[in-house]
Amino acid sequence: MVGVDVGSTSVRAGLFTLDGRLLGRAVCPIATSRPLADVVEQDSANIWQSVCTAVRGAVADSGVAAERVVGIAYDATCSLVVRQADGAKIGVTPVGGGAEQADPDPDPDPDQWDTIVWMDHRAIAQAEDCSATGAEVLRFLGGRMSPEMEIPKLMWLKRHRPDSWARSGLIFDLADFLSWMSTGRNERSVCTLTCKWTYLAHADQPWDRAFLAQVGLEDFFERTGVPDRALPIGAAIGPLTGAAAAALGLTTRCVVAAGLIDAHAGALGTLGGHLGESIDNRIALIAGTSSCNMGLTTVPRFIPGVWGPYDGAVCDGFHLSEGGQSATGALLDHIVEGHPARAAFGPKPHDAIGAILHARITQAKGSALAPRLHVLPDFHGNRSPLADPNAVGVISGLTLDRSAESLLDLYWATAAAIAYGVRHIIDRMNEAGYAIDTIHLSGGHAANPFLVNLYADACGCAIARSACPEPVLLGTAIAAAAGAGRYDGLAAAARAMAADDALLHPDPQARAMHDRRYAVFLAMHRHRQELDRLTADPMTADPTA
Repeated sequence: MVGVDVGSTSVRAGLFTLDGRLLGRAVCPIATSRPLADVVEQDSANIWQSVCTAVRGAVADSGVAAERVVGIAYDATCSLVVRQADGAKIGVTPVGGGAEQADPDPDPDPDQWDTIVWMDHRAIAQAEDCSATGAEVLRFLGGRMSPEMEIPKLMWLKRHRPDSWARSGLIFDLADFLSWMSTGRNERSVCTLTCKWTYLAHADQPWDRAFLAQVGLEDFFERTGVPDRALPIGAAIGPLTGAAAAALGLTTRCVVAAGLIDAHAGALGTLGGHLGESIDNRIALIAGTSSCNMGLTTVPRFIPGVWGPYDGAVCDGFHLSEGGQSATGALLDHIVEGHPARAAFGPKPHDAIGAILHARITQAKGSALAPRLHVLPDFHGNRSPLADPNAVGVISGLTLDRSAESLLDLYWATAAAIAYGVRHIIDRMNEAGYAIDTIHLSGGHAANPFLVNLYADACGCAIARSACPEPVLLGTAIAAAAGAGRYDGLAAAARAMAADDALLHPDPQARAMHDRRYAVFLAMHRHRQELDRLTADPMTADPTA
């Protein structure tokens, strides 16, 4: 089985056996364009080429003959791909004057950048317009629409690129685009449509057409080509076309299964072995460029600031609660790249810094590092649990120190704040009926011992790490196995292919220190909100009071 994971900067592919063993993998980068602040775009043709390269590499690495590969599925970031009805690309880059001014030296191919990346925040105003409707669909989004979802991006496209909107006939979530490229069939996954397109999978009439018309998308179905019904994750879409099989280095014997969003694949890959038991005490944390915190329950729970409950968005029979952090690894990158002492830590600064800090927190035995330095990590908004895309980051306790030691302190405070963001989400979920005491960690952060220990100590939870080195790819390979008919449904495939967990328990000596810092973290949220109120209306409070 082949699982393909399209992340923010690269494509990974892995070939698995039916008992979940990884036999081969490969990675290929993808190109990204950032023509404006908060505008992030990719080229779907470039992504497909990278997918093909990665799949060929994984099969070659495994030593398995292509004829033996009978199933493939895709997970991807929730990015928006815009195409004409005949499949031709359509550009999405902002044009015009003022805030919409594009690069003064535009790309010679205006349709090259046809994909609005998940982290793109151009549609904040449109998201606010959606939230102002008070529509029923908002109950399943934690109460507010996010600019990272697809409906606001479609609204932006129609308002600001009416030329592109008028030409469109097929608009996809990225995972569904890859399934279409592979089969030529216009099917969509229940995961992508439910989590990002306001599809109500539990409802007899899953599309709220009145809401779509209310936000100006009365021609939604005509322009997107989205069908009335979505396919369950792991449902068979069809075999690879001859062209796709040739490009991927596979055969037309290989069946494509309905895929899912990348973080949701991580949830399936890490929680899949526990689907037959009570699961309310577990959360999947998929932490990389951004982070998703995912809980599964058989009883739908509505949680302010947490997306969901999403029916079947990870597996049939379970409702998903999804809390997100829009910049985690990306924030640590930002902190390192902007510090004058970065070069002191060599070509892999995260590894070097992490090793030093891991040794320090191990030796500190609960004593505070940089006790007066605190960070609010909302540099790209607060997705959960505050649901505020306009939130900004805060650093308290800076001095004029430009040394390597000051970077270590700032990195520690930032990483701790990211972990407190997870704790904040867990607190909100537990208030709604969860009893989370175990975090199943996957993604890039799971490879960093400093971050792994920090998540355990800061959240007071056991950390479970899969024995599989690629749990996100494993989740997608589970979908491929279900689609190829090798198991009786997705849950059975997940239980059969799941890897063992290794547990790391929190250090009880660190609890008091993290409780103090977490109290500061919550106070900083309150103080920032007060500053925002004063900035918005300086007459609302007496600064001398």
